[in-house]
Amino acid sequence: MKVAQRLHIPSQAGQQHNRQTEEKIMSEKTKILIVDDEEVVRLCLTRTLAGEHSNVQVVTNGNDALRLMAQHRFDVVLLDMRMPGLDGMSVLRTIKENWPESEVIIITGYPEIDAAKQAVTLGAYDYLAKPVGPDEVINAATGAMQHKKWALRCTPEGARQ
Repeated sequence: MKVAQRLHIPSQAGQQHNRQTEEKIMSEKTKILIVDDEEVVRLCLTRTLAGEHSNVQVVTNGNDALRLMAQHRFDVVLLDMRMPGLDGMSVLRTIKENWPESEVIIITGYPEIDAAKQAVTLGAYDYLAKPVGPDEVINAATGAMQHKKWALRCTPEGARQ
């Protein structure tokens, strides 16, 4: 007895819709949020990431970051671990619960293996130890954005969550 395999061949209209959605996602400016209590770090990260292909906003603490996230969607969040008030791990957890499509890169002056494991388990895209050079920041942000775009591309019909 032969078993026929069933192949799903998407229609041209579906392929066209997916291409248009993908092109829109790929052409939008990357929205980046920098969360760090140190002014010099915020300035360096802003200078490194700001440009014609990105919009960068900065805040000095976790509570302000969550308030801003509630108002605007961000593609990539660069998040310090140790800040006054709400710590980075709590902010990461809240971001991933409420805005899972945002990629989070942890940047810390106090790198610890257990904290790195916990951050990745909670959904952080990367974990960088300060001092961080411009190339390292650019590579991490670019990788996070590519990861996000591929994840969006793999969702049904490229729909945003």
